[in-house]
Amino acid sequence: MFLVPLALPLLLLHGPKLGIKVLKPGHGIASKAGDAVTVNYTGKLTNGKQFDTSIGRGPFTVHVGMGEVIKGWDQGLTGVKKGEKLKLTIPPELGYGSKDLGEIPPNSTLVFIIDVLDVKH
Repeated sequence: MFLVPLALPLLLLHGPKLGIKVLKPGHGIASKAGDAVTVNYTGKLTNGKQFDTSIGRGPFTVHVGMGEVIKGWDQGLTGVKKGEKLKLTIPPELGYGSKDLGEIPPNSTLVFIIDVLDVKH
């Protein structure tokens, strides 16, 4: 008899899991699909190597849920509030997958610290 580990069916049903940790709560109305969310962010690999940041370049604005960014960001920025600070841990399937982007190796888990500066509904 073949037994499937419990975690496998859950992974198949729910897909890869995005890690979201709120480091500082925000206030106001939560973002929803189509809202413009302005953030400062720093992206690192799990080994701590930084590959990108908006600090020094200026804030970054994205329309949540519209496919302008990787899936992990679209999912992770849905429901955020102005003033919130969060940590997103994004598995490869919700990031860049098997693409080799130089500073970001294939199948990398990405870690972003994001400060939500504004949410426009």
